[in-house]
Amino acid sequence: MKTLTAVLILTLTFTGYSQTKNEMREFDPNFAHTVYFWFNNPDSVEDQKAFETSLQKFLDNSAYAKTSFIGRPPSASRDVVDGSFTYSLIVTFESAEAQKAYQDEEPHKVFIEESSSLWSKVIVYDSMSI
Repeated sequence: MKTLTAVLILTLTFTGYSQTKNEMREFDPNFAHTVYFWFNNPDSVEDQKAFETSLQKFLDNSAYAKTSFIGRPPSASRDVVDGSFTYSLIVTFESAEAQKAYQDEEPHKVFIEESSSLWSKVIVYDSMSI
């Protein structure tokens, strides 16, 4: 019985957190756009839900974003880890030109309009592969 329960829990865990083939996009190492957001009210569940919904809608409709990672800071385990942000976002692009076009596309503008009142600070780090 314990084995069956363990298998069931593992199956549900992996099914709930895995991506389907249709949801997966190939990571593009050419250009990475990393964004950190600090919220005005970081503990507000309502703000978190609104942000996540708007951000996912934007990423689902972006013509340029290849892959994306939306994260929250884990408990810092070392002094060099900055866990002061509320959310992080990593998006990859096939080129710097694609990233520039992403900045001007309508889904990105709608996301900023819907969510910018939620954050007090945003820092962006862009990187091109070597």
